[in-house]
Amino acid sequence: MSRRVMVVVGARPNFVKAAPLVHALTAEGIEVDIIHTGQHYDRSLSGGVMEQLEMPEPSYHLNVGSSTHAQQTAAVMTGTEQILMDARPDAVVVVGDVNSTMGAALAAVKLGVAVIHLESGLRSRDWSMPEEINRVVTDRVSDLLLCHCQEALDNLAAEGIPADRAALVGNTMIDSLVRLLPAARAGGCLERLGLSTHDYVLVTLHRPALVDDPARLGDVLDILAEVGRDHRVVFPAHPRTRARLAESGRLEDSTITFLDPLDYLDFIALEDGARLVVTDSGGVQEETSALGTPCITYRDSTERSITAELGTNVLVGVDPQALARACGALLSRSPARDVPRIPLWDGKAGPRAARAIVDFLDARG
Repeated sequence: MSRRVMVVVGARPNFVKAAPLVHALTAEGIEVDIIHTGQHYDRSLSGGVMEQLEMPEPSYHLNVGSSTHAQQTAAVMTGTEQILMDARPDAVVVVGDVNSTMGAALAAVKLGVAVIHLESGLRSRDWSMPEEINRVVTDRVSDLLLCHCQEALDNLAAEGIPADRAALVGNTMIDSLVRLLPAARAGGCLERLGLSTHDYVLVTLHRPALVDDPARLGDVLDILAEVGRDHRVVFPAHPRTRARLAESGRLEDSTITFLDPLDYLDFIALEDGARLVVTDSGGVQEETSALGTPCITYRDSTERSITAELGTNVLVGVDPQALARACGALLSRSPARDVPRIPLWDGKAGPRAARAIVDFLDARG
């Protein structure tokens, strides 16, 4: 019997996580259609990475763009609803924790279409983060919850979600990293930027709570500028971050090298070669842990606790002095690194997730 699944993607991390699953579902004989919501519409953040990941061209484009959380979520809901009413797939797969994830899940469940959440069960317990709301709501309405670590399974169990609705499959983001890292290393990004391996600090900061607060952002930049006196600091700036930097005049900082957003291959090459990464991104915490690259997370909480427990991540809070101390401590260490082995972050999560979906669809008849 032919099965049809729709996979909803909206932001670059979604594409990186979804690609291994799309390939594995296709190998299982499942017909896959991709809905691209357009939550990320900059080519460096969406189109280019889909090509590098060899994802099929999306069947549908919603072009929701940027707006308030409510407007963006509503646009995803209404656009997805119409597609689902016309197509009536066997299931909808939503990925991660962005507004597109929750919006598409709500549209599907209200139409009686099965919802499968890839990357379920992550919890920061910080309700000031829009992503936490998206995660919790999406998990509550999902029929099959695919988890990348045991802690995620435990979180779902603590919330009363039956064990037979959840499956531990591993981290599909690491599948993409493992598959494309050789190409990234051979791409020459470090050479083009005049960088040497383990001789620079990579920075990525984009969360509105940080970059939209001039005082908070200024404090971080002051610390990074100090670090830049002794170590090259490279900062590929998200469009939102770049706009705030331009408003504040900080793009002129002489000890920080600001770059335009990088494509996926160049970015993972920089993660791989960095002496240290400073970030507020969830996915970067995971990728650096898989690579063995020391990482400082400039946030008060993380939904990816496993990266601090078993990986290379250090959570310092939103505290510039704690950031300065952590940078000093980690940069004083030898650049030699041991790559952690996090269970099921082995490059084979996509096939496990696909098999769980096939079993779920078979059980539904």
